Amino acid sequence: MVNARTYPLWRDLAMREDLPREALKTVIGALCAPARTPYGFDAQADRWREEDLKAALPALLARTSAKRLRGQLLVHADEKTLAALAADGTVTAADVPAILRHRRAWAGLISALARHPSQVEAAIALLPRLPDHEVEQVVRDWDPDRYTRTKGAAPAPPVPPELFDAVLEASLTPLAAYLLHPEPEEGWEAVSAFSKDWSLELGGHSGWAMLARCPDRWAELAAHPVLGAAVQHLLLDQAEIRAAEEARTHAASYPPGEEDPTDTLPAAPPAPALSEDLLLACLPALCLPELAELPNPQVTARKTLHHIACRVDNNPRLADLAAEQLHAAADAAVVRGRLVRLSEKQANDYEFDGRVRRLAEDLALLSANPDHLAGACAQLAALDPPAVVSPAPSRTQIRVVDSPRADYDRPAQLLEHHSEHRRVETLAALAANLHTPHAAVTDALGVLHPAELAWIAEKIDGPDWFLEAAAAAPASEDEDDGVLRLLSDDELAQHPDPAAVLQSWLDSPAIDESLSRSEVYRALVKSRHHTLEHLRQIPADEVLTRHEPEIALEILLEHCGRSTDRWAALAAAMTFAYDEAKITFGKLLDSLDGEPTKAQAS
Repeated sequence: MVNARTYPLWRDLAMREDLPREALKTVIGALCAPARTPYGFDAQADRWREEDLKAALPALLARTSAKRLRGQLLVHADEKTLAALAADGTVTAADVPAILRHRRAWAGLISALARHPSQVEAAIALLPRLPDHEVEQVVRDWDPDRYTRTKGAAPAPPVPPELFDAVLEASLTPLAAYLLHPEPEEGWEAVSAFSKDWSLELGGHSGWAMLARCPDRWAELAAHPVLGAAVQHLLLDQAEIRAAEEARTHAASYPPGEEDPTDTLPAAPPAPALSEDLLLACLPALCLPELAELPNPQVTARKTLHHIACRVDNNPRLADLAAEQLHAAADAAVVRGRLVRLSEKQANDYEFDGRVRRLAEDLALLSANPDHLAGACAQLAALDPPAVVSPAPSRTQIRVVDSPRADYDRPAQLLEHHSEHRRVETLAALAANLHTPHAAVTDALGVLHPAELAWIAEKIDGPDWFLEAAAAAPASEDEDDGVLRLLSDDELAQHPDPAAVLQSWLDSPAIDESLSRSEVYRALVKSRHHTLEHLRQIPADEVLTRHEPEIALEILLEHCGRSTDRWAALAAAMTFAYDEAKITFGKLLDSLDGEPTKAQAS
């Protein structure tokens, strides 16, 4: 049992160059033994011991060759210390078995070992011990001092080519293996529609991170007999996207009006990341043949078609280079997944990236089949029309505009307020496809909202026949511009029956749209012309928590009064997530007239 106050002495002895070899075992034992007192383990003293051992560790390892003593020292070192000692050669490949007896391999250790040419092979042999997502860190963290290196210090040596190739192969292997046996993973069909890089979903980010470091080898790797398919997928999904991101980052690094001082010529559009020859080399992977036979075709075919469209969108030259291949793939996906059948409406059809609009956009880009394009037009026409709401005037300035006289109350402008122009925008994309039957587009124009027709006239520079058909679309004589205009209290006061106007808001289609109903509810609750009958029709959550709370307080005080049962029923109703049940404020008030248990059941 070593006295804790003597640890500095043992540390200084360990760091003495003239320490006799015969003393090493005793010194190592004193610094490695846990600190104890007559009453047991001493945590504070042991922390002092660890600090002194860490300071003496390089000197002790440099002078100790016996495996048992070295192992005794290595087990007390943390990962950062071991990596640093491996980088300077104090810890060698011969120490790896002793290290791995007490901890798993990590990227920093492999990078440090590989800094010495004689240990590169041993470092490569450790790569299979790393989890897939950590393999790329061997190269990424090759220079741990890159941000802290002082001026004049020697730079890190380059990554050995053998190690780089081994890490590249290990990073691409998971995706390559999946492509050979594309069994659907659990939850695959639930992958977010916003995630467009299919290859990264299946193979992680390591593969692309390694490819991005060697663009001069892309052509060679795309033709690799084993890894080629994985490389092709990654290049199609990522190369142009990452090049555009880098260009934006470079442009953002200089203030507006200033340019890169190293640029002597006017800024030109960046060259494509993939040459035409490289695009041609990637065509075998373009249409995702590995996903052609996955089960649940209604999901997988739709997902596959969307990823093909994203690839063409990122690499527009593919539309000409692989036109026939793209048309055939679109036809096969539509037939296999039965994608253009009119099916029951789903809630996510009206989301920003809903399945109907997304499918129509993909077919507009890829398909040359008139029947499929007509089916996409019919699906768009079957969607519920948008609810266009003009907010009530507010004294609070909510936007800064260039022109104070800009007309933001136009139907076409209001349609974009909640991105509700997406349906007509997609129809315009279908109309721009030369293979889309004009009759199918004209039929869809006949059911559009007046604001959508106005949006075409203002925003679309499409085929003449489409613009003429939109302008000639029939409209009812008594139909207005289709906009629900929310009025201020002063404007309502000029109306002979303000309560009837408020009721018309509640009866409008805008109440069925999740994005516009809150605007209607907010305007109605804030209006001084509302009545209790109006509030009874609004969801209880809107009245109680989201708008004017004093209104609800007055109503509850009046309704519950001095009735203990009603107050108990109110607490019970709110306890049972009334907002999730979406009951109206009227039903909540009615439930207070019964017993508390009855309120809970409602």
